[in-house]
Amino acid sequence: MKPIWIVDDDESIRWVLEKALARENLATRSFSNAREALDALQSSVPQVLVSDIRMPGESGLELLQAVKARHPGLPVIVITAFSDLDSAVAAFQGGAFEYLAKPFDIDKAVELIRRALEESLRESGVEQAAAETPEILGQAPAMQDVFRAIGRLSQSNVTVLITGESGTGKELVARALHKHSPRAAQPYIALNTAAIPKDLLESELFGHERGAFTGAQAMRRGRFEQAENGTLFLDEIGDMPFDLQTRLLRVLSDGHFYRVGGHQPLKANVRVIAATHQNLEQRVREGLFREDLYHRLNVIRLRLPSLRERREDIPLLTRHFLAQSARQLGVEAKRMSEAAMHFLASLDLPGNVRQLENLCNWITVMAPGQTVEIKDLPADLTHGHEYPPAAVAPVSVSVPAPAPGHATPDIPGYPLPVAVTASPAVPPPDLNGSARPEKAGWIALLESEAASMLAAGQPEVMDALGRQFESALIKTALRHTHGRKNDAAVRLGIGRNTITRKIHELGIDGAKEE
Repeated sequence: MKPIWIVDDDESIRWVLEKALARENLATRSFSNAREALDALQSSVPQVLVSDIRMPGESGLELLQAVKARHPGLPVIVITAFSDLDSAVAAFQGGAFEYLAKPFDIDKAVELIRRALEESLRESGVEQAAAETPEILGQAPAMQDVFRAIGRLSQSNVTVLITGESGTGKELVARALHKHSPRAAQPYIALNTAAIPKDLLESELFGHERGAFTGAQAMRRGRFEQAENGTLFLDEIGDMPFDLQTRLLRVLSDGHFYRVGGHQPLKANVRVIAATHQNLEQRVREGLFREDLYHRLNVIRLRLPSLRERREDIPLLTRHFLAQSARQLGVEAKRMSEAAMHFLASLDLPGNVRQLENLCNWITVMAPGQTVEIKDLPADLTHGHEYPPAAVAPVSVSVPAPAPGHATPDIPGYPLPVAVTASPAVPPPDLNGSARPEKAGWIALLESEAASMLAAGQPEVMDALGRQFESALIKTALRHTHGRKNDAAVRLGIGRNTITRKIHELGIDGAKEE
């Protein structure tokens, strides 16, 4: 575990906190001012930061702002006087975990630091799990081209313009470019220029001096300063107001900028990555985007393919998002049937990967069974689709000739187009027995049995055949694993609790615990 940092110009407060935390076997590191702590942040990170607000030089609020820009999940506890409630409010607005009012009770201070420590450790666990997940998934040739481009740019500081439809993963690519660059150990700062009101965007980008405008009660560092030595990602750059484009152009041209209300030029050592879903060339022709800025940004252009251009990645992405959603909710992951997966791969999904991820979250919560069929998908996706489009390859099977007085079964909504050829009548399959029908014809035999049961007016056909089908699968798996229930569950791709419940419900014998 990393140490707890204490930042205070009062030596007695540092000493008291150090001793109290040492009694709890918690390591500490102390600093007498904010600048020392900021310098130390270049090479290490604390588990929790405890800082006074009022100190000579940079204030605790400025330290809080810098820390949150680089490490948003790091809990920061600020120390303030009772008479300084405005600072306490500002601390909370800046993302502080909690504040300690002077004079404070040392036991309560330790208890508060303990709570912040638990929060920090939870955040670390989430970050570690995220780090173990691949940054970007994709096996399609179009995505392999993107991966190759990221690799070629790994040792470069050149400006990159990422284009592509909404939801294609432009920010993921920006993060990957930063992570694999020489600036990886420095800050990565992202700003969606379309999400910030026009009158605040300039201050967000370049910061402001105290008194620069109404409400500017303190100096504020902008995103360029926060990203110093690192990477600044400007999303939806095509929506940037025209007058601000001039200021951005100057930074890209000579690396200098001014805070709002400032007169001292500041030097920016920042790599800029921009992204847009818009056609910038068209916006240049319409006079909505500066041509010189476009050429400054368009040094290296990286176009992300839509999901329609990489349909072969849809099964991979779907399984990943279903597993991710299940982990977040603490439930067993849903599985897509082959027909449902074919159907998904046939859809246009205009929201691209983001829409697919949202759909998988919906399936995890709303789909009724563990295996998801086409009918279980949202109605707005399946409306007007009885079958997947013809792009899905038809499957040719032999169907037994209908018995006298019976028509060939016609099951609406069957997932794949079927080329039907007649063959001699075959007795109904014994779904509980060990006889194994021909692999190419078992679906046709199932259809024939269903047609016979429906023609005879038998009730609850779906439930009856479903139970026989599940029973046959589980019995076969148990024979294959010599009765080992847990091993059979793994082979079938279902949970141990599920197979135990099914064995009980279906009255299957011969299963044993491992």
